[in-house]
Amino acid sequence: MDPLLGAERQGAPGDAAVVRGPWPRFDDAAIVAARPPKAPVDPHRPYAFFVEPEHTAGGRVEPVATVFLTNRECPFRCLMCDLWRHTTDAPLPPGLIPAQIDHALERLPPARHVKLYNSGNFFDRKAIPPADHAAIAARVRGFETVIVENHPKLCGDDVRRFRDRLDGRLEVALGLETAHPGVLERLNKRMTLADFERAVAFLRKEDIDVRAFILLRPPFMTEEEGIDWALRSIRFAFDAGAGCCAVIPTRGDTGLMARLARDGFFAPPSMRAIETVLEEGLRMGRGRVFMDLWDLERFFDCPRCGPARRERLHRMNLTQRLAPPVACPCRPAG
Repeated sequence: MDPLLGAERQGAPGDAAVVRGPWPRFDDAAIVAARPPKAPVDPHRPYAFFVEPEHTAGGRVEPVATVFLTNRECPFRCLMCDLWRHTTDAPLPPGLIPAQIDHALERLPPARHVKLYNSGNFFDRKAIPPADHAAIAARVRGFETVIVENHPKLCGDDVRRFRDRLDGRLEVALGLETAHPGVLERLNKRMTLADFERAVAFLRKEDIDVRAFILLRPPFMTEEEGIDWALRSIRFAFDAGAGCCAVIPTRGDTGLMARLARDGFFAPPSMRAIETVLEEGLRMGRGRVFMDLWDLERFFDCPRCGPARRERLHRMNLTQRLAPPVACPCRPAG
């Protein structure tokens, strides 16, 4: 039996001083209380936007516009999340989200696909007003793909109705995080693996594409367990019907994550883990697998080869093919 499936695992000798049992449990109040202040945001502007290349479902590398919308904070207070930093405390009135999209698209170069990410759930009615859906669809007319993020428990009729307003394909990005049921419960995600499977089944039945967000080494896992469960999670997402998996190295920026690190329940993944998971994910040949490279420098364990290893990961993201490993004295042969 997998030792991690016993939810109160004790760390073995030499176990990198992590995942000592019993695992702590935090509710919404404790998670919010440990946060630093939010960053100032302007509800009339997206807090970031850019265009970058991505290997698309059609097998081509094409420009994708990403707009990070400013809106109300997600009601699901996940333990590891830091997206709340750029959100408002109150819902926005109708009209501001379409105006934010206008602001971004007027300043971005042409792209064939667009991501409308909102630090939470596109179909949370208090985040993105349903009254804005028609105006949003008008703004993204002409894009081949419109990608939004959403919680598995918020996939219902609003998703179908928004799909019907688009002239391109809708893709919904769902946070699976991990297929480990005990860790998933401790993340305060407030969903089960069955909830994820039901959401994917609904979306695929409606001819809506799905990508899954997966954490590499969330709290309560050792380095090797983090690698193993990231790969298990990729398989679980593909088995459920996802066509794409985006793996995110877990960062320890929030208040409680820092406490978990201090108390021996969390450590970030190594560059070896990051490379291994992308390599093995691509070897599966089940669908597109991406490694999130934002701020990857924080994970560098060797200043000499770190930039070249990042470039290799970027190349594998774009080609969806393995690339030769980077040679460096810091890396043992074999």
